[in-house]
Amino acid sequence: MTALVTAPAAASSAAPERLDKDAAVDRVVRLVAVTALWLGLLVITYWWVADGGVTDLAHWVSGLTSLGRLAGLWAADLLLIQVLLMSRLPPLEHAFGRDRLARTHRVVGLLSCYLMITHIVVIISGYASGRWSAILPTIWELITAYGGILLAIAGAACLIIVVVASLKAARRRLRYESWHLLHLYGYLGVGLALPHQLWTGQEFLQSPAATVYWWALWGATAAAVVVWRIWLPLWRSARYRLRVVGVLRESSDVFSVYLTGHRLDRLPLRAGQFINVRFLSRPGWTRANPFSLSIAPNGHTLRITAKILGEGSARLAHLRPGTRVLFEGPYGRLSSRVRTQRKLVLAGAGVGITPLRALAEGLDYAPGEAIMLQRYTAEPLFERELEILAAKKGLQLVNLPGARRTPSSVLGPTAGGLPEMIALRRWIPDLAERDVFLCGPSTWTDGVERLAFAAGVPGSRIHSESFGW
Repeated sequence: MTALVTAPAAASSAAPERLDKDAAVDRVVRLVAVTALWLGLLVITYWWVADGGVTDLAHWVSGLTSLGRLAGLWAADLLLIQVLLMSRLPPLEHAFGRDRLARTHRVVGLLSCYLMITHIVVIISGYASGRWSAILPTIWELITAYGGILLAIAGAACLIIVVVASLKAARRRLRYESWHLLHLYGYLGVGLALPHQLWTGQEFLQSPAATVYWWALWGATAAAVVVWRIWLPLWRSARYRLRVVGVLRESSDVFSVYLTGHRLDRLPLRAGQFINVRFLSRPGWTRANPFSLSIAPNGHTLRITAKILGEGSARLAHLRPGTRVLFEGPYGRLSSRVRTQRKLVLAGAGVGITPLRALAEGLDYAPGEAIMLQRYTAEPLFERELEILAAKKGLQLVNLPGARRTPSSVLGPTAGGLPEMIALRRWIPDLAERDVFLCGPSTWTDGVERLAFAAGVPGSRIHSESFGW
């Protein structure tokens, strides 16, 4: 098995007009998505006002109930939006990228949870006429006399579990596999909340337009999850029939897995993207793990590369040839889709060099137009392969070895004692004229983003993908 699998020249880069079209489509999708988000909140607020929501604020008891209804409406809307954000809708994935969608999903999820808790507390206080002594009897009456309330309470509990597990302090203490399993309770929580809205929601029941809106939003969310999270991965896995053909140790704790399949030239894949993979022959196959592709698409072979961190990546070292693979994707915006300039900087830290190695092979550039910065502590990855790309394509390599001098350092000791900004400008004098592609731990990519921005690179030309969860 050779260490370097080169892509045919014809597949190296999309035509300029194709890139321009992609950029235009992505801009439209971003505008439509943001407009739809705010318009939805505005519309349901209008229905609340039209139903007497503002008038009810004139009285203490009715005001509490009215505010509780509004908080519940906003919470339900944002809850469905956050599910849509992570439903793998291709237009959203292409326009925003996985990192930005994940950050937005987290913010929207926290906001929807706070609104849901506000809804529960305030509306119970309203039904109890603001009297502490009536709180428990009111809760019992709601559970026994109103359809779907008990299910809604169970759904709220599921959603709170997901939110708590997603907090940074909790994520640091959880294995990825445990966190992923807990996160699935979010779908259960959304499903349990639906009957309550259908059976007792005032705004849902009294306005035909509101009924159509909520049914459409619920239906679109459910369809997106079924189609893009379930049906499409199963269909692609059956069509392309991926299987393992070999495993290669890249370093002491990094392994590459070579995959082949049927008609891979038809798989809509670009260099720099990643796939979520389940290997069917080992325990834990029910959980998908994201792995970056470390060679450019060539129509015959895929290669994923990962560092041994959790149980999912640890299984890579023990895979046998012939193991069947279920996969989702490809995903990720760190590809030719976001390219705007001929000149490039590809900067990766540790195993984050993986998608950038594929980009260095798959993108079209002249000698000297692409510079790769590789940050590592012990040993560089793909050293020989990158040397071959340097000789064949004119890729310029800058190695950044060694431990960090300070917690805030991103370039390492090779800055030679100079401020990192000065060192970066010496290595890449025309940095402000280039697209910058970044991949690595989030703290590192954030630091390099700040350096690039300070060096004059517009935010629209900084394309990053961080790993960690």
